[in-house]
Amino acid sequence: MDWPHDPDGEQGSEGRRKYGHAVIAKKIDEDEDFPLSRDEFVAEYGDDPIRIDSERVVPLREVFEGVDEEEFADFVELHQALGRAMRENDLWFYEGADEFVRTRG
Repeated sequence: MDWPHDPDGEQGSEGRRKYGHAVIAKKIDEDEDFPLSRDEFVAEYGDDPIRIDSERVVPLREVFEGVDEEEFADFVELHQALGRAMRENDLWFYEGADEFVRTRG
């Protein structure tokens, strides 16, 4: 894909040092952007690259495809919705992540 900016530059994942949530969080001003509209956010940043892991970059709109909520009151709500959507859509890369989401039995 022809990205609007370098996925690994200062506007992207900073030389492959930041992935997923960290890249998305850089686009938000916690004091001024909430409540945050999903559709407005995706309209503005949907084509921006989000590095999922060291080899995979997807547009922000793909990360938000699995997010059902239309508005977020704060960062916690946003991050919880993104985490659920990313895990459900195979966009969550974290070694050992299954240890944190495994059900007890």
